[in-house]
Amino acid sequence: MAAPHPLDPLSAQEIQCAITVVKEQHGHVWFNVVSLHEPRKAQLSAWLASPAKAPRPARVADVVVIAPGGGVYDGLVDMQSAKITSWHKVDGVQPIITLEELQLVEEVARKDPGVMEQCRISGVPPEHMHRIYCDPWTIGYDERHGSQVRLQQALMYYRPHPDALQYQYPLDFCPIYDADKKAIVAIDIPAVRRPLSTAPPIHYTPGYVAAREGGYRADLKPIHITQPEGVSFALDGRELAWQAWQLHIGFNYREGIVLNNISFNDKGTVRPVLYRLSLAEMVVPYGNPEHPHQRKHAFDLGEYGAGYMTNSLALGCDCKGRVHYLDADFPTRAGGLRTIKNAVCIHEEDAGILFKHTDFRDDSVLVTRARKLVIQHVFTAANYEYAVQWVLHQDGTIQLDIKLTGILNTYAMNPREHTHGWGTEVYPRVNAHNHQHLFCLRVDANVDGPNNTVYMSDAVPADAPVGSADNYYGNAFYAKRTKLATAGQASTDYNGATSRTWDICNDSKLHPYSGKPASYKLVSRDVAGLLPKEGSLVWKRAGFARHAVHVTKYADDQLWPAGRHVPQTSGEPSQGLPEWIGDGSASVDNTDIVLWHTFGLTHFPAPEDFPIMPAEPMTLLLRPRHFFLNNPVLNVPPSYVSTPSQVAAKKEAVVDATDKMSKLAF
Repeated sequence: MAAPHPLDPLSAQEIQCAITVVKEQHGHVWFNVVSLHEPRKAQLSAWLASPAKAPRPARVADVVVIAPGGGVYDGLVDMQSAKITSWHKVDGVQPIITLEELQLVEEVARKDPGVMEQCRISGVPPEHMHRIYCDPWTIGYDERHGSQVRLQQALMYYRPHPDALQYQYPLDFCPIYDADKKAIVAIDIPAVRRPLSTAPPIHYTPGYVAAREGGYRADLKPIHITQPEGVSFALDGRELAWQAWQLHIGFNYREGIVLNNISFNDKGTVRPVLYRLSLAEMVVPYGNPEHPHQRKHAFDLGEYGAGYMTNSLALGCDCKGRVHYLDADFPTRAGGLRTIKNAVCIHEEDAGILFKHTDFRDDSVLVTRARKLVIQHVFTAANYEYAVQWVLHQDGTIQLDIKLTGILNTYAMNPREHTHGWGTEVYPRVNAHNHQHLFCLRVDANVDGPNNTVYMSDAVPADAPVGSADNYYGNAFYAKRTKLATAGQASTDYNGATSRTWDICNDSKLHPYSGKPASYKLVSRDVAGLLPKEGSLVWKRAGFARHAVHVTKYADDQLWPAGRHVPQTSGEPSQGLPEWIGDGSASVDNTDIVLWHTFGLTHFPAPEDFPIMPAEPMTLLLRPRHFFLNNPVLNVPPSYVSTPSQVAAKKEAVVDATDKMSKLAF
């Protein structure tokens, strides 16, 4: 059996090996993480450049465990020797929450006398406790409890029937769960009580649609996607080749999909583009200031893990056409194995017109259709679903699409209660609070080589006034470029008025025509600024979200912009990016850099978002600029071409490869 690629996720056998080694040396512990410890960049780069000569990087497991009594340990296990090479206790932190921990909270809460009493006060009788559900969240941070004790807060709901929508019936109190004691240790009770709603049910299941909505629409005909000759991409293990693209597809518990060693074959020259690309973190701050809602700001990646929460995708539903799948293996908390089948789907899609031109003088025409390759996973964070699509385009563009769907997080309200602007009554006595979804993209740049520089680009009018020699008619405008030479200068914000973008440039590779450096441009318009104020709990904990863009000099272990261990951090001091940037004096000019981009949306809920939310899309692009000699997709086969001379001679087209499967609709 061939050795795994150094960036391949740990196999089930490797995970089990690491677990066995830790158990033999440290006895009974709970496993929160057993994942690939990625090779050091210098070593891996040497091997990628010369696999036959350079030493193959070792396979190492990154392990995080919780020992009896609550002690947290970080460790490394060498796979070849089956030995622990690093092991140390980390104080004052809490590691990522596992699915088993989340599920246990509900079981304990249903049996707790205090919770039962609050349910009775809310209008739920004791014999209905099996209808009580909760969404367990990490407590975020609560100064009353600190970080030494591992806690979760339980957002409570009543579900009158297994098929009922639990988010229609929120309860107004919030128990706090101690993981070490496996018990409810406190209950936050609001000053104003909000009894259980008795509004008629609403749902999105087939039975409800049949009974209340008149059934499903009958005016839809099937759309089939066919590729009778197969797909145009190839996989060697997890190394993907498609058109001119080559890359490695990784997957881990925290980020989900990770794309590595991304290159583009430019007419025979393989040119590096990015070393590593991933969604590294996200935060969802809610905007209700009333206690305990200030604790509602989920770091869905750092606190729960996009990989751990990933769905098993269904052929023909989540992905259509000819689809290839990759599974994901993870440890269970007790030291077993869990496999998510079809965690990642890979497929091609038609992408509309790639380019077209019709000459109005003679009706000669050329039209070429585009296709794109989609690498997707979908994860469920309690109530919300996030469909993450990494899209490769034929012209060298990389696109990130994220679709948000699922169900609003809801809270109880009294009849005719005023929301004070912090939320919306989306259904009788259902309050959906204002919130944001802020993602952090990590771009480990390698544009034509490892030494890159970031420039900020703004579309601005000329400085010269109207009537001047340089701008007599006042119509001049240009792209103002600002070099971000230090980490401090690089902490920048989006400006829609100037269509602001950021260029990752290789200043040593100048285009022969434009004279400008080879670059990849970050084009991002869905950039909501962090709304919680400076000095707030969220502002301190989510330092990465203070600006749209940060740039740091590469360091091997700087992967997580909110810190390695996120649950129950106080933000004092702020971990992750603020810590790495420091006083901002570090040079990020013409060196190995990482660009961090925070983007997302602000959600003011509306009734149209309930009981389930139509998918809301976000997108951004990494586009080649001054990178190729000219249009890199001239060699993509056209659908139809006729030249002026052929039109004049009334001859057949040069190319007529129109889709013979297409037919008239009527």
